[in-house]
Amino acid sequence: MLTSEVESYEAVRRLAAGVALDQVLDVTDPDSWIGLDSVVRELAWQRPEMFPSNASLSGRRTNWGPDRSLLTFIWPRKPGDAELALALCHPDGRIREAALNHAEERPALLALVVIRCADWVGPVRDRARAVLAGTPPYRLAAHAALILRVGRRSRGDFAQELLTGALRAGPVALTEALLDSGDRDTARLAHRVAVGRGLLPAARLARTAARHRDVVVQSLCAEAAVATLGEGTSDEFTEVVVPLLGSRQPQVRSAGVTALRRTGRHSEAEPYLTDRSAVVRACARWVLRQGGTDPAPLYRVLCADPAARPAAAVGLGECGVREDAELVRTLLAHPDPGVCASAVAGLRALDAVRVDDVLPLLDDPSAAVVRQATAALRPWLDRVPHELLRALLAEDRPRHQRVAAIRLLRAAGVYVQG
Repeated sequence: MLTSEVESYEAVRRLAAGVALDQVLDVTDPDSWIGLDSVVRELAWQRPEMFPSNASLSGRRTNWGPDRSLLTFIWPRKPGDAELALALCHPDGRIREAALNHAEERPALLALVVIRCADWVGPVRDRARAVLAGTPPYRLAAHAALILRVGRRSRGDFAQELLTGALRAGPVALTEALLDSGDRDTARLAHRVAVGRGLLPAARLARTAARHRDVVVQSLCAEAAVATLGEGTSDEFTEVVVPLLGSRQPQVRSAGVTALRRTGRHSEAEPYLTDRSAVVRACARWVLRQGGTDPAPLYRVLCADPAARPAAAVGLGECGVREDAELVRTLLAHPDPGVCASAVAGLRALDAVRVDDVLPLLDDPSAAVVRQATAALRPWLDRVPHELLRALLAEDRPRHQRVAAIRLLRAAGVYVQG
C-alpha cells in the first residue's frame, strides 16, 4: 500500500518512467491499487508533465450523452502497462475512457478496470464494465478482495455481481481456492457460495465453524452443519455435533447445543446450563425443556455447591422465580470470585438487587466481581454515596476499582478526570 506522500510520489514517478507495475507496488494488495488511483488523481494536477495529456494523444468526437459531446482520445502508439495504469487513474474522464480501449487482454491492469467499473463518469463506467464482462472467471477470482472492496461504493455492484455469478456457476475449484482467503469479505463470499452449492460435507462445515477466525463464517457453517443432521447417528454426532460443542465461540457452541435436540440427546445439554455464554445457557435450557426437563430445579441443586460450576447462580437468575433470590443472595459471600460475580448477575436478572448487599463488592479484589457490582448499582445511583466512590479513586486502589468509581460518578453526573 502507498503509505506516505513521498512514497506515493515515488511510485508514480517510477511508473511514469516505465518501471513495471509489480516492481512499484504490491499488486496482490487491493489497497495498493486503490491508493494508486487516489494518488494519481492528486498528482495529475500538481505535476501534469508526468501523465498522458491531450498534447500526447490524438482526439476525436464522441457522444457522451444526449445533450453534450466531449472529446475522447486515442494513443498514436500502443502504450505500455505502466503508462496505461497512470492513464486509467487520470482525473480526466476522457483519458480514462481512452485507456480502457487498450485495457482488454491486459491482465496486469485488470485491478484498475475493476475500479473504473464504479467510476463516477458514465461512459468510463460503461466501457470498464464491458471490458470486465469478458474477463475469464479465474481472473475475476484472483481480484476478489478488490472487487468486494469496490463493491462497497455507490456504483460498485456490477463487478461484485459478476464475481458472485462466476463463483456460483463456475468450476468448484474456483470457489474452493477462495475459502482460505486471508481477506475477510472474500472468505465470507466463498463460504456463502460453497454452502449454497452444497460443496462442503457436514464434517468439514463443523470443523470450519469451530475453528474459523471470522464470526460470519462460523455462524454460516454451523447452521449449515446442523441442517445436515438426521436422527443422530453416532457418526453424525462425532463428526458434526462434537466439534461444534467444543468451539471457543459462543454462537458455534449454541448451534451445537441446539443440535442435541435434533439428534435426540436432550439430556446432554445439562452441562451447558452453566456455560460462560448467556446464549449457550439459553439454548441448553430450551433443549432440556424440549426433552421434558425443567432447568430451574437443576440450577437450584447446583447453587447448593457452585464451586465447580460458578455460573449456576446467573443461570438460576435467568430462569428462576423471585423466591430464588434468597438462594442466589447467599452466594454473594462465596470465596470464589466467579461464584460471587455470577450471584450479582443472577440478582440483576431476577430484578432483586439490594444496594446495601452490593455496595461492599466495589471494594472486592476481583475485577469480575467489581464489574458486576458496577452494573448492578447503575440503576440505584441516588443511593450510592459519592464519598465511598471518591475513596475508591485513591492512587493506591486497584485499577478496576478506580475505573468502577469513575463510571458510577460520571453516570451520576459528577465530572471526574480519568
